[in-house]
Amino acid sequence: MEEKKKIDSEQELSFIEKLVSLNRVAKVVKGGRRLRFSALVVVGDGQGGVGMGMGKSNEVPEAIRKATASARRNLIKVILADNTIPHEITSKFGASRVFLRPASPGTGVIAGGGVRAVLLAVGVKDVLSKSMGNRNPVNIVKATILALSQLRNVQAEIAKRKGSALPQEVASSG
Repeated sequence: MEEKKKIDSEQELSFIEKLVSLNRVAKVVKGGRRLRFSALVVVGDGQGGVGMGMGKSNEVPEAIRKATASARRNLIKVILADNTIPHEITSKFGASRVFLRPASPGTGVIAGGGVRAVLLAVGVKDVLSKSMGNRNPVNIVKATILALSQLRNVQAEIAKRKGSALPQEVASSG
């Protein structure tokens, strides 16, 4: 039992945490301004798991802590092909659109802002992207996670439908 707890604590330490945006909000009251902070954090394991969370508080560290906890609760699993994504995909959330395209090895992550944070957290090493429309970081991150959740390994799904075994190189990439 103690070994299992030890492994879980090691896995918690291996998460990649990226602060995407920190927003200061001022509420004007009779005595002056009341400041509050909201944080947007992306958390990933670098091996296909990613989540995003938002946290609000009167202090910056507390907002970041809440956002990180929320992101860890909302992890999803993503299908990757080696160090890139299996196919092109476009996703829309609100007025923000994100386009992702697989890239050849050595290209790197060609992305900016929230898209880059999500792709690095999920463990993608080579990808091309373009964000269009509204540049709201929350919507960009949500559109990117939505796009990654819609990725499919076509060869694996066809083999599953036919009921046949996958070739060895296809099975290892999906």
